[in-house]
Amino acid sequence: MSAETGRRSGGQGRISQWLRGRRPRTDAADDSASREELLLAAAGAGLPLAPAAHPSAYRCSCDRVGCPTPARHPVSFAWQTQSTTDRAQIERWARHQPLANFITATGMVHDVLDVPVEAGQEALERLLGAGIEVGPVALSGDDRMLFFTATRGTPEDEDEWWPCELDCHPETMDEHPGLRWHCRGSYVLVPPARLPGELVVEWVRGPEHPLPDPLSLLEVLTDECARYAGVEREQVAAWPLRG
Repeated sequence: MSAETGRRSGGQGRISQWLRGRRPRTDAADDSASREELLLAAAGAGLPLAPAAHPSAYRCSCDRVGCPTPARHPVSFAWQTQSTTDRAQIERWARHQPLANFITATGMVHDVLDVPVEAGQEALERLLGAGIEVGPVALSGDDRMLFFTATRGTPEDEDEWWPCELDCHPETMDEHPGLRWHCRGSYVLVPPARLPGELVVEWVRGPEHPLPDPLSLLEVLTDECARYAGVEREQVAAWPLRG
């Protein structure tokens, strides 16, 4: 399933009808099947999945008052050990929790380079134009683009692990407004997912694409993030002062 940048689900055909709960009853099974097929395709590509929260009346389905990441977090604190690619388990989750989003735990098989959508668009065009292998790419809401890559690995010897200042963990996401590198100990939503405000998470390039080396994408992504940040600074500087 492809996406257009900045697309909102309202008024956008099958997805918007599903999100708004206005699909005809005769099509409900098709929606459920499509969701399940997409989740199984992700798991089949090696992405370990676990159930996540979902939107509830513009808020989060969890019980936390003022949830800081509504519909974007796993439902279990044991999500890292719970995450699996087992087809039977994912089918059970999908059928017993029909509203649930799903996260994929990074740092096991894959990492995710998470960038502002404007930078991601430009980077994707540059990478494809240069013939560089690009793996799965997802649009998350209307502001972030997710580039799925092979992981840097989880060596048994911790001394072999090389940290990166771009490493992103769930509790530090706000500290990385530019490029976030989701690796060991982090996660992202996997398509298809729903967000508050009638936004969605969906594939731009599906999980059938092989996972590339993250370093093959990093230079272009950081370059476009820097360019995007520079444009934002110029726009802010041009704002008129208000008395």
